[in-house]
Amino acid sequence: MGNDGGSIPKRSELVKEAAKSLTAAQLKEAQNEQQEYGWTSDPLTRKQLARPVVSDAAGVLYNKDSIIEFLLKEEGDREKDEMKKVAGVKGTVEGGFAELGSFGDRVKGLKDVVEVKFEIGEGEREVDGRGEKWLCPITGRELGPGAKAVYLVPCGHAFAGSVVKEVKNGACLTCNEPYAENDVIPILPTLPTDIARLNLRTKTLREKGLTHALKKAPGSKKRKKGADKDSSNAKSVSDKENKKSLSDEDKINGNGNGIKNASTASLTQKVMKEQEERNKRRKMAENDNVKSLFSRSDGKPDLKKSADYMSRGFSIGKK
Repeated sequence: MGNDGGSIPKRSELVKEAAKSLTAAQLKEAQNEQQEYGWTSDPLTRKQLARPVVSDAAGVLYNKDSIIEFLLKEEGDREKDEMKKVAGVKGTVEGGFAELGSFGDRVKGLKDVVEVKFEIGEGEREVDGRGEKWLCPITGRELGPGAKAVYLVPCGHAFAGSVVKEVKNGACLTCNEPYAENDVIPILPTLPTDIARLNLRTKTLREKGLTHALKKAPGSKKRKKGADKDSSNAKSVSDKENKKSLSDEDKINGNGNGIKNASTASLTQKVMKEQEERNKRRKMAENDNVKSLFSRSDGKPDLKKSADYMSRGFSIGKK
């Protein structure tokens, strides 16, 4: 810098240029490295993958012991907080990656992971990392980086992706347990379409109160089987009772809406009117004993009994 024989900085070291998007070759190389790491190492502890191996909703592989160790740590533990920040798998898109969130958002208990059951092959892997071969039980091909392997929920058996696509019977080829098409989970997916589907599946299961393993999520209210059916039946029974009460009222009123026979309706109406008249007369009727205490103003006095009560005299009748 001061002509003292030191190094002379270049322009690239002094001028900061805008970040350039990765080329196709760079993206492919980074993806291969990520796949190789994901198939051989546990991203939580950076230890070698060894059975039993589990996977979360993003298709990432972990040692089951690492998941248990993570869950046993207390909240606020520094190491646990660092584990929560472990990113999910990344899929290549134009100019970058598509990601499936962090580990802490996906795994909150053992119900959020499924044990992946691999077919074990003879001999050891030629490449460094995992010591045993994981094979597809149908094709016999090794499952690893670039193999596009999948596993089924809830049984967890792993296959080559092409096998599940060709055999669409809705049942596992190993244990014959049924599964839904949306429960085919790609292991370490790289395609943006697969990542988007897994994101949508996770959101749908959370709305239903289910975990990745299709088990009831903690704190969610479990709907009873046939609850909707019972509700609809109760509503129909209530409607029938309302209709019945209206029909009985029509019968009482005698309007014929509840009685299909016209003659029966007419007779019912006549009887009800007579009953009403009897009740009216009963209320307005005067008691004979009370009536005898009072004289009727409209009656004419009897001439034979017209003597004054005080004089007690006799009156001479006219001849």
